[in-house]
Amino acid sequence: MSSQAPAVTVGGLLQTRPEAFGLDLDLLAGSGGVDRRITNPYVQKTGLALAGFHEYLRSGRVLVFGNSELRYLESLKPAERSETMRRVCEHEDVPCILVTGGLRVFGEIVFEAERCNLPVLRTQVPTPVAIAKLTAILEDSFIVRELLHGVLLDILGLGVLIVGESGIGKSECALDLIVRGHRLVADDTVEVRRRAETILIGTCPELTRHHMEIRGLGVINIQDLFGIAATRTSKRVELVVQLERWEARRDYDRLGLADEHHQILGLPLPLIRMPVAPGRNLAILVEIAARNQLLRARGHHAARRLAERLERQLQLAGADDIDESEIDDVSESGEEP
Repeated sequence: MSSQAPAVTVGGLLQTRPEAFGLDLDLLAGSGGVDRRITNPYVQKTGLALAGFHEYLRSGRVLVFGNSELRYLESLKPAERSETMRRVCEHEDVPCILVTGGLRVFGEIVFEAERCNLPVLRTQVPTPVAIAKLTAILEDSFIVRELLHGVLLDILGLGVLIVGESGIGKSECALDLIVRGHRLVADDTVEVRRRAETILIGTCPELTRHHMEIRGLGVINIQDLFGIAATRTSKRVELVVQLERWEARRDYDRLGLADEHHQILGLPLPLIRMPVAPGRNLAILVEIAARNQLLRARGHHAARRLAERLERQLQLAGADDIDESEIDDVSESGEEP
């Protein structure tokens, strides 16, 4: 299990697949500064910086040049344009400049950017769309994530993460669940990302997506074997099932009253410990655990209901015992009840 700290460089931004977000970037200048770090997912588009108000430049934000900025630069004389760009490019806290809409880039911009090793990128996408797409790319890159060893499935709409030691039967259990009509998200390596405050999204690395490793069979492709409906690319993680080897002398929870949790990226998730022993059908047990968790989420807790009924019965039985003892005491004293 390992955590990955969010970090984005200009070079990493350039390697973003255009088909993923629809933002195809070209590097026009400043190739020596592609290791500059972008530390804020929100871009800045401030024409005031070009007018000399450099205090409006925010550290770690991509500086966007749209139609209005380039028109302002076009209105300047070449010497003034060069001086303006020199002051902007000398700010080391600016990671890069993004020119939108496929607009023409002046030679002064290229010259000063090369001199300061400030990357200048260009996209054909219009400014509003480019800002939205770039923000989406950066927000996705800045999400805190963790790699886990396990299997993630969509069981009846519930994201169930099956974990346990290597060789205990996680993949075999998952394969049985897929045969029963449930969907595979990731096998062996699960990448979990935290969104918002309480949401964990699990996905599979692109290289191993739709594949499973089964001892004795090797690597199989679930989508090819069972069709596209048997897989999905991501799912919210809502329940953790931990497979454990059966220990005869160990006391296991037989009622399900104790609520256990498993921490992932600082968020607690409901945990079910599932003993593995010969003769136990793990797939059915995991499916029932998912069904039971769905009921619990709706306020139906079978174990607690049974415990409450038992408690009421014991209270009633105790009250009856007290009433009978009082009657016996009165009878012995000869008093009227």
